[in-house]
Amino acid sequence: MATGLEIRTLSSPDDFPEWLRAVATGFFRSPAVSAEEVAVRRQSLDSRAALDRTQGAYDGARCVGTFRTTPQELTVPGGAVLPACAVTAVTVSPTHRRRGLLSAMMANALDAAKERGDACASLVAAEYPIYGRYGFGAAAWATEWDVHVARTGLDRRYAGPADAGDGGRVDLEDAAGFRASMPAVHQRFRTGAHRQGAIDRNEKWWRAATGDLRYPDDGFTAPFHAVYRDAEGRPQGGVTYVSDDVWEGNQPEQTVTVRDLFATTAAAEAALWRYVLAMDWVQRVRTGLRAPDDVLPQLLPDPRAARIVSHTDWLWIRPLDVERMLTARTYAGAGTSLVVDVRDKDGYAAGRFRLETGGPRGTAQCAATREEPDLTLDVSQLAALYLGDESAVRLAALGLLAGHREGAVERADALFRTARRPWCQDMF
Repeated sequence: MATGLEIRTLSSPDDFPEWLRAVATGFFRSPAVSAEEVAVRRQSLDSRAALDRTQGAYDGARCVGTFRTTPQELTVPGGAVLPACAVTAVTVSPTHRRRGLLSAMMANALDAAKERGDACASLVAAEYPIYGRYGFGAAAWATEWDVHVARTGLDRRYAGPADAGDGGRVDLEDAAGFRASMPAVHQRFRTGAHRQGAIDRNEKWWRAATGDLRYPDDGFTAPFHAVYRDAEGRPQGGVTYVSDDVWEGNQPEQTVTVRDLFATTAAAEAALWRYVLAMDWVQRVRTGLRAPDDVLPQLLPDPRAARIVSHTDWLWIRPLDVERMLTARTYAGAGTSLVVDVRDKDGYAAGRFRLETGGPRGTAQCAATREEPDLTLDVSQLAALYLGDESAVRLAALGLLAGHREGAVERADALFRTARRPWCQDMF
C-alpha cells in the first residue's frame, strides 16, 4: 500500500457521512449525500461490531476507499445454512487506484472472517476479473427474461388459481401486511425448499423493500405485492412488482417488472407467475434476475415468448473453512470418497481433505488428510463447484482442475452437481 494513506475502521457514526460520500463517488453516484440519506443509512451502524466491519481508506481527512462486511446466512445444497461474511460497498476513488487499497482492506476483512469462524465470504461482483485473485469464484448465475405476453399462448380468460383446481388463491397485500407475513415464508423457501445460494433477509431488508425505510430522492417506486395462499389459507409465496404507464395510440402498452417472486411449493410458484402474466393492459413482463433453470419459460405453451435479456454471474463465494463447508452440504452419491487438494495462495483454505459420503439423506463427512489427492484445484474453483452449478469435467477441460486417478473428475462431477441450479435472489 502506498505511503501516506491510512486504512482504519470507523471510530464512531460521526465518520459515516464522509465514508458514505466516498461510496457515492466510487459508484459514480452524486457525491452530494443528503443529511436524510445519511440518517437512514446510518441505522445499519447500530453497534460497535458494525463499525468495526466498516473500513475506510483515508488520505488525510478525505475517505478515498470503502469496504464493508455484514453477517450473512448462506443456504447450501440440502437446506443447511452456513455463516458467511458478506462483502459490500467496495470502492476506491479514481484518484487512488492501483495503490493496494482494495488488497489491504480485503485481507483485513478475510482475516477477521476467519477469526470469527465464518465458513466463507460472499459478494456480488461489479467486474468479473477483480475477485478471482482473492480466492472468490462465481458460484451462482442469474438470468432475466422479457416475456411477450401475447405470444405465450396462455388463456387470457384465466381468473386465478381456482381455474387450476388447486384450491389456492392470490391476494393483493399492502406493504405492512406483506412485511409482516413474508419473512417467515422466505425463511421456509430458502431452507425447506432447498434452493441453495439463497441468503437471509433481515428486518432492514424487508423495510427497504416495502418502502418503510426511505429518504428523499432515493428513486423508490412503491410496488404492488401479492400473496399466494393454499387451500388452508397458509401463505406459500409472494410477488412484488411495479408497472410503467405507457400508452400508444390510446392503447395500453404496460410493462410489468418483477422485483421479487419466491414460493415454497410448485403450485404457488406457478400461480404467482400466472397471476403476473394474466393482468389486463400488460404487454410485457420483465422477470428480474432468476435462476438460469427457472421454471417460467416451460410454464408457457410457447416458451419462446420468454426471451433472455441478461445472463450473468451473480453470487461469488470465497471458501474459508473447507471441512465445515464440505460437511454441511449433501451429495448425490453414497459410499463415495474423494481426496481434494485445495490450493490457496493466501492460506485461508489451503490443505488436503478427504470427503466421505454415505450419511443419512446424502450427508457426508470431511476431514484433513495426508493421503494422495484425487483432485487438485484452486480455492476459487472449489467455490464454483460448491453450490452445484459448475461441472468438474468442464473445469478439467479448461485446465482449472487436475485429476490424478482414473475417473476422479467424473466422480467429483457426480458428487457436486445438484438437481436444480443455485439461485441468489438478492443484491447486497
